[in-house]
Amino acid sequence: MLFQLRLRIESRRCCENHFSSLCLVAPVVLLLFALGPHAPPIAAQELDQAAMVEPAMDTWPTYNGDYSGKRFSPLDQINSSNVGSLTLAWVFHPHASTIKSTPLEVNGILYFTVPDNVWAVDARFGREIWHYHRDSEGDHIGNRGLGMYKNWLYFTTPDSHVVCLDAKDGAVRWIVELADPKLGYFATMAPLVVRDHVIVGVSGDVTDIRGFLESLDPETGKIQWRWYTEPDPGQPGSETWPRDTDALLHGGGMTWMTF
Repeated sequence: MLFQLRLRIESRRCCENHFSSLCLVAPVVLLLFALGPHAPPIAAQELDQAAMVEPAMDTWPTYNGDYSGKRFSPLDQINSSNVGSLTLAWVFHPHASTIKSTPLEVNGILYFTVPDNVWAVDARFGREIWHYHRDSEGDHIGNRGLGMYKNWLYFTTPDSHVVCLDAKDGAVRWIVELADPKLGYFATMAPLVVRDHVIVGVSGDVTDIRGFLESLDPETGKIQWRWYTEPDPGQPGSETWPRDTDALLHGGGMTWMTF
């Protein structure tokens, strides 16, 4: 369930606290009932990449808000003196599994996920703009969210794929496989966009497969580079592993959390 709160003492918009599955804003509740299905529509707009390197103020464009990884917003309209005045503004029911993702907020639209699903929701009224669904096999333990580059969204899937969607309507641009799910790989990580790199990782620690990070071209999904969490034989650090065995190729080290 995704829900939104408002301040009784104010009626202007505020996204003041850091996001988790909770977004704090301040629409007028009576307006929600008055507008009903006639609320003015909102359309997705392209993300300004400069927002990625600034403290999170009027947007939350990446999993941690910005590249600091602090998951903190310096906004202070909602604070210890008025937090007790928050009341419910709207509730959005995805009718799916538990939301574990951190919503992105870009130009008034919330983007969030559960395994196999992505939603775009108007942050003002909690109205669904679009919904994308893709059936997959694999471990559906959860999904931590999306990455965004310009007007494109990226998310990982239980069968260890990366899907790129158009933020305007949820149309698929491309889908690529990260790793073979038959080997035990799956993916839950929220992709991290750094310049023209979409960085993704894998899960699969129920087996003895190798963990890795991979960088994809945001335009095409083509692999730019892959880095394994264990060194290849002969690389620095490989001498610390047992010799005359293949333990080095079965060391785990999954990369499921975004920093």
